[in-house]
Amino acid sequence: MATSKMFFAGSGGQGILLMGQMIANAAMLENKEATFFPSYGPEMRGGTANCTVVVSEKAIGSPLIHEADCVVAMTLPSMHKFEKNLKPGGLLMLNSSLVHKPPERSDINIISIPVTQLANEMGNSRVANIIMLGAFIRETNAVSSGSIEKIIKDFFGNKSKELVNLNLKAYNNWQ
Repeated sequence: MATSKMFFAGSGGQGILLMGQMIANAAMLENKEATFFPSYGPEMRGGTANCTVVVSEKAIGSPLIHEADCVVAMTLPSMHKFEKNLKPGGLLMLNSSLVHKPPERSDINIISIPVTQLANEMGNSRVANIIMLGAFIRETNAVSSGSIEKIIKDFFGNKSKELVNLNLKAYNNWQ
């Protein structure tokens, strides 16, 4: 695996930073190098939230990236702001429940998934990020699915078994 540079963006409260943290932690489980660099507005919920994640087999010089291999945009403003950070031929993953306009670029690959709608159909809108995380891992193989499942169990395990099961179901929602 070469170095994989990822950018996650959305609104505060959507679990954007959690997606990045889970990928970075899963990479460390796999003895890979990983960086996680969060950024969020002072409003937290409802403000902007984004993070960069770099996963590599080699040492990583900086958590900052100027050109991502993949951008995940959970909202329309996030897509508009961060699609420019995607390298030509890179992957843009969109939450089509909230992103109703196409990106301006034509030199990228686009996958649109209605994760908010899927989460609502599961009865819990808060798992939209985990549905997107599952789709992201299946598309990119940035880390193994088994490592993410272990991280989900570790993260939610101290809360309740029902929360673990809900998030595992959400993670496996998009096949």
